[in-house]
Amino acid sequence: MPADTFLDFVLEQLATLNGLRSKRMFGGIGLYCGEQFFGIVRDGRLYFKTNPDTLAEYLQYQAAIFTPSEKQVLQNYREVPVDILEDSGSLLLWARKAALK
Repeated sequence: MPADTFLDFVLEQLATLNGLRSKRMFGGIGLYCGEQFFGIVRDGRLYFKTNPDTLAEYLQYQAAIFTPSEKQVLQNYREVPVDILEDSGSLLLWARKAALK
């Protein structure tokens, strides 16, 4: 799926998230809920911010860490599993958890 098409898909799936907006960053697109930065779309992949309460869910799927370069590794951002990405209800739930402060 082309990058723009994937971004459109993600934004459509998350459209009911209050205050959703996107901004170019990290060579991709940053996702915000209001002022809270919670996700990254890059190279046809979606990454959400994790915290101690949500990390276990990502580890169950062996979700990859966001690594835009060899020198830059964002340990708190993990790839959203395809099973979650394809289920709009689950995706919204995971997005809301990622957007919590």
